Amino acid sequence: MNDFYIEDNFDAVVIGAGHAGVEASLALAKLGHKTALMTLNCDSISFMACNPSIGGTAKGHLVRELDALGGFMGVAADATSLQIKMLNRGKGVAVQSLRAQSDKNYYHRFIKKHLEETPNLHILQAEAVEILTENGKVTGVKTAYGSVLTAKAVVVATGVYLKSRVIAGEWYKYTGPNGFEPANKLTESLSALGFTIRRFKTGTPARVDGRTIDYSVLSRQDGETDVYPFSFISERVKTEQTPCYLTYTNEKTHEIIRSNLDRSPLYNGSITSTGPRYCPSIETKVERFKDKDRHQIFLEPEGADTNEVYVQGMSTSLPHDVQKAMYRTIKGLENCEIIRYGYAIEYDCIDSLSLLPTLQFKRVTGLYTAGQINGTSGYEEAAAQGLIAGINAALYIEGRPPFVLRRDQAYIGVMIDDLVTKGTDEPYRMMTSRAEYRLLLRQDNADLRLTELGRKIGLVDDHRYSIFKNKLALLEKGREELKTSIPLKQAKEFVESYGGSLYGGITYAEMIKRAIPIADIREKFGAFTDLPFDVLDMLETDTRYEGYLERGLKEIEKAKKTEEKLLPEDLDYMAIEGLRIEAREKLSKVRPLNIGQAERIPGVNPADIAVLMVYLKK
Repeated sequence: MNDFYIEDNFDAVVIGAGHAGVEASLALAKLGHKTALMTLNCDSISFMACNPSIGGTAKGHLVRELDALGGFMGVAADATSLQIKMLNRGKGVAVQSLRAQSDKNYYHRFIKKHLEETPNLHILQAEAVEILTENGKVTGVKTAYGSVLTAKAVVVATGVYLKSRVIAGEWYKYTGPNGFEPANKLTESLSALGFTIRRFKTGTPARVDGRTIDYSVLSRQDGETDVYPFSFISERVKTEQTPCYLTYTNEKTHEIIRSNLDRSPLYNGSITSTGPRYCPSIETKVERFKDKDRHQIFLEPEGADTNEVYVQGMSTSLPHDVQKAMYRTIKGLENCEIIRYGYAIEYDCIDSLSLLPTLQFKRVTGLYTAGQINGTSGYEEAAAQGLIAGINAALYIEGRPPFVLRRDQAYIGVMIDDLVTKGTDEPYRMMTSRAEYRLLLRQDNADLRLTELGRKIGLVDDHRYSIFKNKLALLEKGREELKTSIPLKQAKEFVESYGGSLYGGITYAEMIKRAIPIADIREKFGAFTDLPFDVLDMLETDTRYEGYLERGLKEIEKAKKTEEKLLPEDLDYMAIEGLRIEAREKLSKVRPLNIGQAERIPGVNPADIAVLMVYLKK
């Protein structure tokens, strides 16, 4: 490194200032480490390249979990929200998730200012072109200018910028999202270090001028004020919220799409990279679901300072003339003017099986990756990985044990375990169905699961911790009040009004188990009067599902036993007789840390695990 100009010496360098890079750099800096946050353009910090929103099904869980650990996305989402609501109200509590419409420009400015005011954190507009290493350890980052930033740890969080190519119809350009510059040199360095490089794709819809939308014919979608915010330290959600609007595609829309599929890069061979299955383009939806005569479209404001409206549900890479024609077939958009056309974007990413559960690269000590470079899709997935990568980079610098969340502890643990154990052949999206313990991993109890861990790491400050301790006290008070017994004479008529029968005294907890809402109990008997609604909700859920929760905890204890059976790092799986060839290959590639992780590898069956257990005993 003596051949280069040393720009500065850092404890850690984070490459990329998207949602993953922001959380990683904040974690490192707040834990006391001199950190450089590199970005191709300071105007793209925390830029929402796709939908102007935070949260959604399972994604809301991730945001609340990273907030409980001391992350920042939840605070920013609350401060810059235009509207917030709870999704899946009509379904079980385990799958209910917060989602907020965000002011895109304000979100960027809010986070950028916070970064600028964070001690130990230096923002640098520069392109990283090479990861420098010595003897298998990371030593720094070389920039396109030829300078070097020395570092004990590096976090790569490059998002969709690695050799990114934007495509719309016959037109394409090697550029990042929204016209930002791509990063064209770093891929070669990652490949040289031993990463397997892949090519993934995502896309975005058009943004239209809100003044050209006829809202009078559309279904208005308002937010909610009776929900808790993303951050456990935010007092409440905003009472004044901006509406969104619902409309639909129709057969005319579909006919325009079908008749122009030969001009679609997704269908004419121009795009060969892998796209997201769970967030398909409108072309793919029309082709895949031929029996549906319409698809939902949500019109979402991009911010309070702009007329741009995001057309949620119509991601496309069709030519511009086709886009304009199809958008104008939709009710309310007949005269719409497009400000920014939709496009697909291809980019380089890595095979996540090359990572440890800490998100450190197996071949280079001190080198971590987070976000879309790991094959994920979504701001929330990226931010959660960034936080974990930043925490582990800091712990590595300090010589402290690494931090890994189990599948039974957090959605974050589920996501990272999926990535490093199962891998992904398409952009990975977090879903509630991926979490086997989802009733225990609700978003309302994220702080109870994780805040003590964040405190131990050092990210949960005194203010956040005092709020947490106060909530614990309120919960304990509520649990004691649940034991209150109401005499038969007072409770009989009330309980019977809900279709039940009563022959003796009954406690509040027993009423809740009979599906009587805690809010109705409070109104009838004057109970729980000084408890906030989020505490009431948690008391009601924990009481109503007590049996299921206890069963889940027993399953977790059983599963922990396999996690405790560690596997030697240098174990030669190819030499173990009795293992099938596929199992040997998969185990050799993933190199699981324990039997529990080995059990979750696709292609490794129970018979293989039995052989492995016998071998270990010998």
